[in-house]
Amino acid sequence: MEQAFKEITVWADGATTINHTYLFDGDKAVAYIRYGTADPFWFKTPMKIDKRGRKFEKVSNDPFALSMNVFTPSNTKEVEGSKGAKYIINLDDNTCTCPGYTFRGACKHVKELETA
Repeated sequence: MEQAFKEITVWADGATTINHTYLFDGDKAVAYIRYGTADPFWFKTPMKIDKRGRKFEKVSNDPFALSMNVFTPSNTKEVEGSKGAKYIINLDDNTCTCPGYTFRGACKHVKELETA
């Protein structure tokens, strides 16, 4: 039976790492739900995730019953990237789910909100 676990790890780098929700079948991850979304991304092959140093909390036994409210806090804003991809900005932490922020810890989406 699949179970959903939201990662609640507090990472050493602070706000630059965004936690997601993972769907497990036994000890293997079969999908994840990206922060700020509700649709699972299914892995082609189930995989083990190293849980050392990470914390998770159980969300639901039924991943299809998970609601958008579980994944999108009210302090977020959805923005569109230059190529049409959608990203989520956390307005409290000034973080973004875009690749630029993930790798550099800064992005134009957050800067545009700060200057607006």
